[in-house]
Amino acid sequence: MSKVYNFSAGPSMLPEAVMKEVQKEFLDFNGIGAGVIEISHRSKDYLAIAEKAAADLRDLMNIPDNYKVLFMHGGGRGVFANLPMNLGTAEGSADYIVTGAWSGYAAEEAVKYTHVNSMRGDFVNADGKVELKLKDLPLKKDAAYVHMCMNETIHGIEIFDAPETGDVPLVADISSCILSRRMDVSRYGMLYGGAQKNIGPSGITIVIVREDLIGHAQSITPAIWDYKVTADHDSMLNTPNTFAWYFAGKVFAWLKSIGGVEAMEAMNKEKSELLYGFIDSSDFYSNNVAVSARSRMNIPFFLKDSSLDQQFIAEAKANNLISLKGHRVLGGMRASLYNAMPLEGVKALVSFMEKFEKAHK
Repeated sequence: MSKVYNFSAGPSMLPEAVMKEVQKEFLDFNGIGAGVIEISHRSKDYLAIAEKAAADLRDLMNIPDNYKVLFMHGGGRGVFANLPMNLGTAEGSADYIVTGAWSGYAAEEAVKYTHVNSMRGDFVNADGKVELKLKDLPLKKDAAYVHMCMNETIHGIEIFDAPETGDVPLVADISSCILSRRMDVSRYGMLYGGAQKNIGPSGITIVIVREDLIGHAQSITPAIWDYKVTADHDSMLNTPNTFAWYFAGKVFAWLKSIGGVEAMEAMNKEKSELLYGFIDSSDFYSNNVAVSARSRMNIPFFLKDSSLDQQFIAEAKANNLISLKGHRVLGGMRASLYNAMPLEGVKALVSFMEKFEKAHK
């Protein structure tokens, strides 16, 4: 089989070394004669997997002791609902900074459980580029929390300098940038993300929440989405997605083996700078995000002649470059450069783009 580079925004490309290790263990984990997806989540073998995964994540992100790490059901959209259920009240309010589609979806869901103060955190500058405006936002001092999306997967916008929120807890959706770069967990009341971009297969969600923020869930909160109940039961009140948790643990161990988040950040900078550099040097391709707000993980770009879009996608696929079609909200193309995407994959994409441009100018 020819080497294929998968630029999907999620579920996404996963580390080849991890895939091979998982394949090897699939039918017989740890010599017990059964696959990991066949054994009880309360067995000695599985509990060791779960505990090591949590410990490795703490180590990779330098998570302080006064934060709980929860492995939950429901994906990112589940957290859109259970966040206000746990940190907000029906009578109170929460601030939502909207910088793209996913922060907007979070705000839309939250209105069912609390009052939402929604504000734009982005604008289009005179050059037609999207920039961020995170200072002097009309944040409320009595808000239960401030929510933002650290990386907008659809629009290719990433926040590198989080806003100051004073005593109000800052909550960030880090689904598409978790473990891609260093971040100071102590600046946030809560961080959360679905696994299917930088961690593993879909079906499990990471919630990192400061201990003083749990134990205040609204009465309507299902037990399975109550952060305190989840923490008290070590994320196993209900049978978790055992395979996704196991796979996540393998990815955490792989990250540690290659130098951790610091090394990964350097690789991600190199990959994204290579692709952005080529796009900026061309008058055939364009990107509509200001340099200061550009995502390292998701890079949308547009062909000068959009009538060539389908041909570009077809020829890219023939060259073993798949899942480059842009999201239906924006159109165009999108290359997702998550942790598992090697530099060689980005070089292959740039080489193809250069040849395609020469053929169609």
